[in-house]
Amino acid sequence: MPSGTAEMQVRAGIEADLENLTTIYNHYVRETAVTFDTVVLTPQERRPWLLSHPEDGPHRLMVATAADSQRILGYATSGPHRPRPAYVTSVETSVYVAPEAVGRGIGTLLYGALFEALAGEDVHRAYAGIAQPNEASVRLHEHFGFRRVGTFQEVGRKFGRYWDVAWYEKPL
Repeated sequence: MPSGTAEMQVRAGIEADLENLTTIYNHYVRETAVTFDTVVLTPQERRPWLLSHPEDGPHRLMVATAADSQRILGYATSGPHRPRPAYVTSVETSVYVAPEAVGRGIGTLLYGALFEALAGEDVHRAYAGIAQPNEASVRLHEHFGFRRVGTFQEVGRKFGRYWDVAWYEKPL
């Protein structure tokens, strides 16, 4: 069921969103160290990712749209934390906002909807890795009750330099 404000709505992601979601993600691939992907992806390459987020269960894709135009403003996901069976009740979460929509509260709206959707699922913990520095992402995660549990030093190399990733955890 969609939720949101007068300006924005949040709903589950659908296959018709794939091109727009890929465009948003590729901005972060090209311009930032937020993701450690280094080559832009095609919608067809992203399709398995989209299909791994059904409308129910612990692995969700929530999409924020402009209420007047249905233009995608951002998305939040929960996905597997690690592939081994004992990790099944842990998820890794992330938020990506269209560059022209940053600073409008979309990340907060998306995470609120994502955690509401996860409330009835068999999920015990949520984790988020935040490439440093990224104060806006740190504030968002702390707002939702995540706490820092450690940092992987110089764990990723992108744009000719090494990046630290701070790990955050939230009980669900």
